[in-house]
Amino acid sequence: MPRPKRKRSVESPPKMEGFKPFGIPMSKLEHVTLLYEEYEAFRLMDYEGLNQTEAAEKMNVSRPTVTRIYNRARKTIAKALVEGNAIFIEGGNYSINENWYRCKKCKKLNKNNESKCKDCESDSLMIINNN
Repeated sequence: MPRPKRKRSVESPPKMEGFKPFGIPMSKLEHVTLLYEEYEAFRLMDYEGLNQTEAAEKMNVSRPTVTRIYNRARKTIAKALVEGNAIFIEGGNYSINENWYRCKKCKKLNKNNESKCKDCESDSLMIINNN
């Protein structure tokens, strides 16, 4: 029996729920899913410029594991760009140290125990932590 997968540490969720090609209605698009841990590996290595060992340490996984996660992220992003698919960023096996909420009305991120959205004052906040 394989051991259970360790949750991957994510510093903060992405600011958006995904991306879509310019000028095409969402109803006419297929989509691919980028998991939170794939987003985090991609962010750490390509945006922050960390090497695989440093990224693995931040995500609380081994270097080979972060390499597999990163390769899946690149393949997903490449497929979306080449085929013109939308990218949904959701799901996965992750944990976030702080409580993060996404406003159901304006879709903006809110941190910790705020009772209303800091941008639109809506009280319909949805927790996105996977702890």
